[in-house]
Amino acid sequence: MGRMSEKAKLEWAFFLNDRNRITYCEKCRKCTEECKQSFRAAVVACPNYHSKRAVDKEGR
Repeated sequence: MGRMSEKAKLEWAFFLNDRNRITYCEKCRKCTEECKQSFRAAVVACPNYHSKRAVDKEGR
C-alpha cells in the first residue's frame, strides 16, 4: 500500500496508530462486516457482534 495523502490522513486520523497504520479494535479486527470501529473506541456497539457468553432473554 502506498503512502497516504494529507486528506486521507485527516479522514482516517481516529483509526491511525503511532506507525500511521489503520487499526481497528480487537472485536472488529476479524469481522467481515463493514461497521469497523477504531482501536481508540472505549465502547463497542456493533449490531452484528454476539458474545458467546451472552445469556438469551429466554433464559436458555
